[in-house]
Amino acid sequence: MINISSIEKDARTPELIAELLGIWEASVRASHHFLTEEEIRSLYPQAEEAVRQIEILWVADENNVHIGFMGIRERKIEMLFLHPSCFRKGIGMILMKKALDEQDVQYVDVNEQNPSAVKFYERMGFRTFHRNSTDDQGNPFPILRMKVHITSH
Repeated sequence: MINISSIEKDARTPELIAELLGIWEASVRASHHFLTEEEIRSLYPQAEEAVRQIEILWVADENNVHIGFMGIRERKIEMLFLHPSCFRKGIGMILMKKALDEQDVQYVDVNEQNPSAVKFYERMGFRTFHRNSTDDQGNPFPILRMKVHITSH
């Protein structure tokens, strides 16, 4: 059984943050094949700050083991990461449906070089409305800006 908990900023312990960053790193290594080891290491502080500061942080667990998390800010999914052992098991879909239903999420940015993620968001009803040739830090990783295209999910 998958349980999803909302974790307030003041309840984000160093242990929880470290655990979520472990999930982030494993997920990135399994899905962001275009990143070098150095690039992954350089993104770590940004990921840590995001986990600490995101307005809405949901953590998914199964049998009291954290398996993924989602961060939402202003109707936009800022992060969705699952442990690779949980890929393609419907957990991302559970988180997405909750976000669509409870937070009226409308937007997500996706690395174009992560085709599995692009396809996942398309299945969830998102469509690309803009493409940037670089990420927000100016790195040469194209970003697809996506918006919910359909209202039913």
